[in-house]
Amino acid sequence: MSMFERLKRGLSKTRDNMSAQINNVLKNYRKIDEELFEDLEEILITADIGVETTMQIIDNVKDKVKERKIEDANKIKDLIKEELVELLDSSESGHKLTIEPSPAIVLVVGVNGVGKTTTIGKLANKYKNKGKRVLIAAGDTFRAAAIEQLEEWSNRAGVDIISHSEGADPAAVIFDSIQAAKARKTDILLCDTAGRLHNKKNLMNELNKIFRVVEREYPKATKEVLLVVDATTGQNAVLQAKTFKEACDITAIALTKLDGTAKGGVVFSVNSELNVPVKLVGVGERIDDLQEFDPKTFVDAIFSE
Repeated sequence: MSMFERLKRGLSKTRDNMSAQINNVLKNYRKIDEELFEDLEEILITADIGVETTMQIIDNVKDKVKERKIEDANKIKDLIKEELVELLDSSESGHKLTIEPSPAIVLVVGVNGVGKTTTIGKLANKYKNKGKRVLIAAGDTFRAAAIEQLEEWSNRAGVDIISHSEGADPAAVIFDSIQAAKARKTDILLCDTAGRLHNKKNLMNELNKIFRVVEREYPKATKEVLLVVDATTGQNAVLQAKTFKEACDITAIALTKLDGTAKGGVVFSVNSELNVPVKLVGVGERIDDLQEFDPKTFVDAIFSE
């Protein structure tokens, strides 16, 4: 199965919730009027695109209808697709994780349960298969079994891992991992970090400590701060993302579990409201089901028949 087919299959629930509904609405309208736009608005909000982002999309579609003198309601679907691609493609930094020049460090943040560990494991496997020297840092020392889960993934991917005992200082783990990465001439260091949101102050302090260690010990490394969010949580994913953006300078977003939700529209909401590019999407359990994000391919997969 091609990557597009896998993405298409993974987005089937979102497609039913968005594309199929848009088709049904457009069938019922011969002319373009305010009522049509209200129906379309409702569909986009239900697909978890978010109210603000939806209003922006619909306003832009209305402008294009006037500019291009469009009268056929069936052409609205192409305008919505166009608008969604433009919305996602507005990032100046592109949609690929920046790992060149090496060495590179990717700090992975996010609340517990969103798929951080799995994302790190899949990234380790992906880069190892590309011939990169990869090292994993088990910096989430507070969650029971987090270290064991990462060790399991490191074994599956065939890469080394640096870990301390449960409850150890996460910044100390990152410090030791950076020293090991330097000594082993590692290309990419993938760092897990603690994901406790119930006490935001503690989380911010912890992350700031880790970032200080990185700046001091690995100042010339190419750096990405990757926020992992669970697409099945819909608008709650946007709230989580905003909280983490307050705590640290997020440079990229990975959206996981898109295959398990009809709320794939949250991609547009997260991208728009945070002004941070989505760079990875997870559409399945397999080790190669984490895909690099491409706006046009993603929108095509939602709207393909």
